[in-house]
Amino acid sequence: MIFVGVDWSETHHDVCVLNEAGDVLSRKKIPDTLAGVRALHELLALYVREPDEVLIGIEKERGLIVVSLLGANYRVYALNPLSVARYRERHGTSGSKSDPGDAKVIADVVRTDRHNHREAGSDSENANAIKVLARAHQRAIWNRQRETNALRSALKDYYPGALLAFGTELDESDAVEVLAIAPTPALGAQLSLAKITSALRRGGRQRNLERTAKKIQAALREEQLRERPKVELAYGTITKSHVALIKGFSVEIAELETALATDFEQHPDAKIIRSLPGLGMVLGARVLGEFGDSPNRYADAKSRRNYAGTSPVTKASGKFRVVLARYSRNAQLAGTADQWAFCSLRNSPGARAYYDELRARHKTHRQAIRQLANRLVGILHACLEQRALYDEDLAWKHREDIAA
Repeated sequence: MIFVGVDWSETHHDVCVLNEAGDVLSRKKIPDTLAGVRALHELLALYVREPDEVLIGIEKERGLIVVSLLGANYRVYALNPLSVARYRERHGTSGSKSDPGDAKVIADVVRTDRHNHREAGSDSENANAIKVLARAHQRAIWNRQRETNALRSALKDYYPGALLAFGTELDESDAVEVLAIAPTPALGAQLSLAKITSALRRGGRQRNLERTAKKIQAALREEQLRERPKVELAYGTITKSHVALIKGFSVEIAELETALATDFEQHPDAKIIRSLPGLGMVLGARVLGEFGDSPNRYADAKSRRNYAGTSPVTKASGKFRVVLARYSRNAQLAGTADQWAFCSLRNSPGARAYYDELRARHKTHRQAIRQLANRLVGILHACLEQRALYDEDLAWKHREDIAA
C-alpha cells in the first residue's frame, strides 16, 4: 500500500509518494492536463498493482483532477486546508511552506490519520449535475439580489418616487418594466396610464392592471426632492443598467430552475428528500447536490450533521465550557439547512413544537433554527438509510415520549 499527497494548483500539482513506513518513494510535479494525469498513473503503477492499494490525499473535493482519481478507483481523501495547515505546524515550527513540502504533509496525513478524515465518495453523474445546477441557481439569485440592492441604493439618492411606487419589490416584473421606460423622475412624471399599463402587461401582470397603474402613476408624480439635471441623467443610465441585469438574471434563474427540477425529479432519492417538511423542488435539489448520493460517504447521522455544519462544537477546559456553532463547514449546505429549518416550521407540527421548546429555553431564533436544522439532517439520514419516506409521527415520537 502506498500513500500519495497531491498539492494542487491551477497549472500544476506537486505529488509525494510514501510507503507504509513513511519513507519517500518519489516526488514529482505534474501539469494540470491529461498528460499530467497519465504521468501520475504511470508513477503509481511502479509501486502497486491494484488501484485500491493507493490512498490519495488532496485539498479539494471536486474538479477534473478529483474526478480522474476517483475514476481510476483510487481511494481519495478530500482534506480541509485548515486541517492540513495544523498538520504542517505539527511537523515543523519554522513557519516555512512549500508546495513539495505540503504534498508530503498531505501524504503523511493519509498514512497516519486517515481514520479522522472523510473519504471522498464517488457520487453519481446525476447528483454531480444537480450540484452544479443548484450552485449556479443560487449564485444567480445572489447576483440578482446584489443588483437589486445597488438599484435601491441609487434610487434613494435621486428617485424617491420609485421607492414609494414599488417599495422593496424592485426585482419584481412591475418595477423592472416601468423603470426600464422611466429611469429618471422626469420621465416617470410624464408616464401616462396607458404606458404604465402596457409595461405592467409586458411584465406578466394580468389582474388589477388599472388600479396598480394608477397607484404607480400617483407615486411617480408626487412632489419630491430632485437632483441636478445632468446628475439625474447619469443616475438614470445606471438604473437602466441595473434593470437590464436584473431582467437577465431573472431569465437565467427561471431556466436554471427548470433544468434543476428536471434532473432532480429523475434522481431515485428525490421522492424521499421531498417528503421531508420544508423541502420543495429547489431546496431539495440543493440538499441532494451538497450531500451527494454516495451510500458510504457518511458513517452515521453525526457525520452528516458535521458535514452540514449544523452540529455544535463544544470547547471545555476545567470549569470553562462553551458550545459554539461549527466554523469549518460547507457554507452552501449550512445556508440551505437554515432555510430548510425555517420553512419546516410552517408545515411540520413536530418541527414547530421543537422550535417553540427551544425558544422557551431562552435560545435565540438563530440558535433554535440551527438546532432544528441539526435535528432535520439526522431525520434525513435515517430516511435515506432506510429508504423510507418521512413520517411526521415517527420522526418526533421520541420527543412526545420524553414529554409524557
